[in-house]
Amino acid sequence: MKVVLAQFNATVGDLAGNARRLAQVARQAHADGARVVLAPELALCGYPPEDLLLRPAFMQACREALQGLAADLSDCEGLHVIVGHPHQLGERGDVRSKSHLVQKRLNAASVLSGGHVLATYCKRELPNYQVFDERRYFASGRDEGQGPVVFAVDGVRFGVLICEDAWFDEPARLARDAGAQVLCVLNASPFHIDKADEREQRMAERARQTGLPLLYAHLVGGQDEVVFDGASFAVDAQGRIVARAASFAEDSLLVSFDADRVPGGRLEPVPPIEEQAWAALVTGVRDYVGKNGFPGAIIGLSGGVDSALVLALAVDALGAERVRTVMMPSPYTAEISWLDARAMAARLGVRYEELAIAPMFDAFRQTLAPQFAGLAEDATEENLQARIRGTLLMALSNKTGWIVLTTGNKSEMATGYCTLYGDMAGGFAVIKDVVKTLVYRLCDWKNRQPNRRADGSVGPVIPERILTRAPSAELRPDQTDQDSLPPYDVLDGILSMYMENDHAIEDIIAAGYERADVEKVTRLIKLNEYKRRQSPVGIRITHRAFGRDWRYPITSKFRA
Repeated sequence: MKVVLAQFNATVGDLAGNARRLAQVARQAHADGARVVLAPELALCGYPPEDLLLRPAFMQACREALQGLAADLSDCEGLHVIVGHPHQLGERGDVRSKSHLVQKRLNAASVLSGGHVLATYCKRELPNYQVFDERRYFASGRDEGQGPVVFAVDGVRFGVLICEDAWFDEPARLARDAGAQVLCVLNASPFHIDKADEREQRMAERARQTGLPLLYAHLVGGQDEVVFDGASFAVDAQGRIVARAASFAEDSLLVSFDADRVPGGRLEPVPPIEEQAWAALVTGVRDYVGKNGFPGAIIGLSGGVDSALVLALAVDALGAERVRTVMMPSPYTAEISWLDARAMAARLGVRYEELAIAPMFDAFRQTLAPQFAGLAEDATEENLQARIRGTLLMALSNKTGWIVLTTGNKSEMATGYCTLYGDMAGGFAVIKDVVKTLVYRLCDWKNRQPNRRADGSVGPVIPERILTRAPSAELRPDQTDQDSLPPYDVLDGILSMYMENDHAIEDIIAAGYERADVEKVTRLIKLNEYKRRQSPVGIRITHRAFGRDWRYPITSKFRA
């Protein structure tokens, strides 16, 4: 018995394209002798479809795409394809009365064979935490009286589960009690650092608990702020990982069962943390730019570490020919910033231009001088520089159609060390979920790779001085970030405890951080919620990012 785990990159709403890709994978699997193909969760429509699910036309199109896929594969004799899709119970309601809005939608998986839909399983456990919002859209198969689905191929009985189902005891137990000998789990589990290990441990536990081998087919690719890492795998009945697909790449993993139903196959390694984070960010950029049809990306290059990281990621994602950089020096820009920005652009072979903002800065100040008479210079003038740069970048974006990639990191977004309509201006926030200390780790990791530079040499792509000089926004003379923020190792430690893991202020102080630092950082996190609400969407790589899984009120008096 051979089963293929069809790890592919779906695009939300591209029903025809997703169905065509699934059919291609299934036909190749059939040619390779596979009898079962297991696709990811909601593979037919892409994940997550969000409020598209509330549109009757979308649900109708999903039904038609499923039937069309089944018909398209009718000539693959003996092949069974398990595909994830949204499913709706009952007929469409009266649109005028809006009764269609309360119809029962389910997260489903159907078994296709011989041109027909043989059976449909409906997800029982609906996650509603972190980035998940499934109870907004779906009813539970349990509540709708939908039972287990088990089908037989050549004497082997396969039970179907969908993602969260396999994290709980009941769905797997019901499948086993219904006669399943192998568990097939369809998944769309958004990436965050360390998630791959957690998944494998939980699925190994489920296999041991049921005494059944388990097949885990996972989505790959980027969808807005979430990224899926692939790494589909097979677990034997003792909980051992016996096969694993590639991470962050489309792959078809062929799993073979011996006469005793013990699975085996190719076993790809799990990348180290920095490599996972890098691949997730590259995937997020590539798919956001590509799936939304942008011809390329524009980056405001400052000679600092954050824009250096974003540039390196963008080149890996898009290629140098689709990346354009603009250096916009102000009166406070150090010469070494110019030199380092030019050097890095040259190493990567990207288009590089310089647009001096001093004349515009002077014009703004002259215009505002009567309004500011008698008032000392402060952050207002600093922010003018950032906003001039944002205006220039967005003008270039409007004229060319290329998207602006912003360069603010998570530490800055947390504390408001960023300027609305300035360095926050852009279409996609690449490192929005990367704290400053991880920025340096990723740059160091990248420089240690065998990078092929534009001149044909092999070596670091980020100039060493960018990594060793004190970080600065260069908006006033001799400015450094630590003039107004705690050291980044301290800031990021507090951020991890307070924002990512919900520790109380007193607990963070008890952990060894200075009260003044804790009070300052947590106060800044609260005060700058209004800025974050206006920031571009960005890639999520931690278990809690500013975005889908951070929904705090802007107006709030609670502090603890």
